[in-house]
Amino acid sequence: MVKECSTYTVARAVREYEGVTRKHDIGGMIRALRIDAPNVVASFGEDAAVIRHNADEALLLAADGIWSRLMEADPFWAGYCAVLVNIHDIAAMGAKPLALVDVLSVSDEQIRQEVTRGMVTASTQFGVPIVGGHLHPDTPYNVVDVAILGTARMDQIIFSHTAQDGDRVIAAIDLKGRVHPSCCLNWDSVTMKSAEQVRAQIGVMRHLGAGHLVTAGKDISNPGLIGTLGMLLEVSGRGAVIDLEAIPRPDLSAVGIPFEQWVRMYPGMGFIVTAMDGHVAEVCRRFEQVGITAAAIGQVDSSRNLVVTYGGEETSVFDLDHDGIIRIFAEVDTCR
Repeated sequence: MVKECSTYTVARAVREYEGVTRKHDIGGMIRALRIDAPNVVASFGEDAAVIRHNADEALLLAADGIWSRLMEADPFWAGYCAVLVNIHDIAAMGAKPLALVDVLSVSDEQIRQEVTRGMVTASTQFGVPIVGGHLHPDTPYNVVDVAILGTARMDQIIFSHTAQDGDRVIAAIDLKGRVHPSCCLNWDSVTMKSAEQVRAQIGVMRHLGAGHLVTAGKDISNPGLIGTLGMLLEVSGRGAVIDLEAIPRPDLSAVGIPFEQWVRMYPGMGFIVTAMDGHVAEVCRRFEQVGITAAAIGQVDSSRNLVVTYGGEETSVFDLDHDGIIRIFAEVDTCR
């Protein structure tokens, strides 16, 4: 059971979470930067840009940065996550990650060494090489940013903006992990796993894309499970109702965290996908095969409203017509 949980408490915690509110400025950046290009199949609103490479294949390009506060708290974990989140962005779209480049700005030699060690550890574990980048060795701050290149067949790409009315929402998370000692909102389920296991886990999305088993998907990122679903629904022009009780979770009393913290956490390995009802069992089975717990937690609808339910109570988390997360609808169309 989800103990001591109310839909209002969860909805408010998610809405006010910094991992969500920091996304609000994305819409303004899109309006400042967006330029149409004939070979760009999809861009803003997706986990990675999709660039047509030839008739059948695409290149995928993404970049991510790490909060400076994590750099100060645990530079090794910051470096590891800088690689991890980029690999997730490519994997979530059913693509194969090829290589990474980094931009590292540091004011402290020990931080540089630890960040680099974290990046190399993740790169080696996941089998995605770091092939170049840029170093600022004399900045008054410590920041790491990483970009990644991937590839996929055009007909196997999993987009964020393609969820449809009636699709089931599936949450998939590796529950065998720990609250990271350096960040209470990070669930580390990767550093203790073998290379073979984590590579199988990021590869499962490629199999789902190849089998056309899901209609849309994203990796669960900094806004947490509910916030990430909100972003997927926003770019899809849809809403959903989800059941909090159905969300996969570890024994929270044993872990020592409340439920509203769990749904805001960045999981070391986690995805949100949507699928037609007849594919739900097979999608969950594919995730379970690689050690990821998966469950249908709700259904997509046309409401443009993300609602959470529990014990007969329901509360709106996001009215995506008026209070979007990345806020790109008012002045810019998505890639739909």
